[in-house]
Amino acid sequence: MLWKTTLGMMAVTGMLALAGQASAEDKIKIGVSYPTPTHAWAAGMNWHAEQAEKRLEKLYPDVDLILVNSPDPGAQASALEDLVSVHQIDALVVLPFESEPLTDPVLNVKKSGAWITVVDRGLSQPGIEDLYVAGNNPELGRVSAQYMKGRLKDGDNIVVLRGIPTVIDNERFDAFMEEIEGSGINVLDHKHANWNRDDGFEVMQDFLSRFPDIDAVWAQDDDIAVGVVAALKQAGRDGDGMFVVGGAGMKEIIKGIMDGDELIPVDVLYPPAMIATAMDATVNAFKSNGPVAGRYILGATLITRENAESYYFPDSPF
Repeated sequence: MLWKTTLGMMAVTGMLALAGQASAEDKIKIGVSYPTPTHAWAAGMNWHAEQAEKRLEKLYPDVDLILVNSPDPGAQASALEDLVSVHQIDALVVLPFESEPLTDPVLNVKKSGAWITVVDRGLSQPGIEDLYVAGNNPELGRVSAQYMKGRLKDGDNIVVLRGIPTVIDNERFDAFMEEIEGSGINVLDHKHANWNRDDGFEVMQDFLSRFPDIDAVWAQDDDIAVGVVAALKQAGRDGDGMFVVGGAGMKEIIKGIMDGDELIPVDVLYPPAMIATAMDATVNAFKSNGPVAGRYILGATLITRENAESYYFPDSPF
């Protein structure tokens, strides 16, 4: 009987080994491509992507998430080629560095048969992606403008610091301007500050040198807002009643709101954890019986002193 038991155990062990080999060969390969951090929001997004990779691969042993970040649009286009030719991915989660330069590379991945999830910065050609995950960019613009309309009066002056030239920047800016129109508030000028605090500092320096009377600043992004505040303080204009509205939910900004900062009294939420949402949804495209394709748009909550504590995460990198 012992030899039968031994043979039986060997057979089971062999079957498990074969099953393990088969599962390794049959893994669902999902490429995740996003920019190397150029600002704090992107650093938070990178962190959330890495956390989601660990969680999802532990939950689904047959899923292989391949994370690649790229320092510029050209490098990201090359990374997409490698994900197809080398890794032979079944799906792609991509946050484009810029919309226009990445549209054709993502289209080529689509032609390989891969499922496509686009995050945050949309492509310049509609219909390529199976799933789009983003914050509510038009709402971010509208909520920011509505707050300004509630604080400012007819004849007051504002300046606008935009992000990187992308679809989402256009969505934010267009919605903001549409909401401001007819309010009597004057938009003195708008310039791209690339969601970067150094660029925000330089653009705001230019605005301050040209416009002696500015009542408020829409910085659109918390990194830009940090640069704006530095420029205001350097020029000695941080105490003249001007206020700044940023966006995203950076923990330092939220802490300032909790403490009653009058220079940045509010923020508009745009969570970097949306990359994790996109990764979850893409895995579900292979694991769920329900429909996944479509658009997943997150809200743009106005963060004030009254609700700021709910959005403050001190251990987060952003």
